[in-house]
Amino acid sequence: MTDPSGQETVPRVGEQPRAAATTRVFIALAPPDEAKDELARALSPAYEAYPRMRWNRVEDWHITLAFLGELPVTAVPSLQPALARLAAARPPLELALRGSGHFDERVLWSGIDGDLEGLHSLATEVRAVVEECGVPFAGRPLRPHLTLARARRDDTACVVAAAAALAGFTGRPWRAARLHLVGSNFGRGPGPIRYRDITSWGFAER
Repeated sequence: MTDPSGQETVPRVGEQPRAAATTRVFIALAPPDEAKDELARALSPAYEAYPRMRWNRVEDWHITLAFLGELPVTAVPSLQPALARLAAARPPLELALRGSGHFDERVLWSGIDGDLEGLHSLATEVRAVVEECGVPFAGRPLRPHLTLARARRDDTACVVAAAAALAGFTGRPWRAARLHLVGSNFGRGPGPIRYRDITSWGFAER
């Protein structure tokens, strides 16, 4: 538990910690550590030049296939069997991180290269599974990317400059070998959001 200042507190004797009633949920792919390390090295000059940007933690980098938003925690288990079957029936995807850009001078991202047709096909199947499970979500068009950072409201020029510096980046190819069901009930408020795998499933071996 935490108090309003964000400090850890100890429950009173006999008091049970309150479990969160909802969690933010999305379904995603995650680059392997080697690919993330390669991109992090390319970002080193930007980290140094723009320390005020709200940089995402490297371990939280992911490619969102379907963002489900805030769900009751009781709704999450119903998704798992169908997503497990979907992953078991699909081969891994061959992808790479490439280039950079920004959304509205606020969000810095890295682009995705490789089997984009397969990526879009996977996202379509994932979203169909979610709908079949009766979980509503906003079906925004898929724009494959890896979110890296967000600008402060008073300093959006840094995102534009960082994107331009990273535009020529070309990462090594890698295999997206697992489908991840991710949740977050941390970072509510002004602090950074923290993600955790609820579970993940390996794709079929070729």
